[in-house]
Amino acid sequence: MPLCIVSGMRHIRRGMLKVKDTLRATVHLSFDGRVFKAYHGPKANGRFDNEVRVLRHLKAHGCDFVPRLLEADRSKLRIITTNCGTRVEQLDEQRRKEIFDELEKFGVRHDDPDVRNVTYRFSDGRFCVIDFEFATILPEDKKEPE
Repeated sequence: MPLCIVSGMRHIRRGMLKVKDTLRATVHLSFDGRVFKAYHGPKANGRFDNEVRVLRHLKAHGCDFVPRLLEADRSKLRIITTNCGTRVEQLDEQRRKEIFDELEKFGVRHDDPDVRNVTYRFSDGRFCVIDFEFATILPEDKKEPE
């Protein structure tokens, strides 16, 4: 399959950009706004199950600054989500902390609160959080009061 480099990302003729390719996951962004994430490597089944569980929990609790799960295919270890904006390259430490702390109001601790897991959604000027493979759903009594 022919490839070319576009803004540091690999462009694939099928209409998707490869935006991440690591030992743990490969992520493609389609031109219609969907994100395709395939899990591989160590403990791929568990990481897939965890991300699906966390995204469903966040949706059920009304969290609107994370991707929406559109499809989960355990046989392929692949999820499809909505796009949550563009990657953020730099972020003030205090703002980064505020963004990840806000997740706890919805009962989730991210467990990888790095800037690489923050995106910016231009449509409403909102920072969003992605990549919930290692996130933890907090017990009900550990959630921050709203």
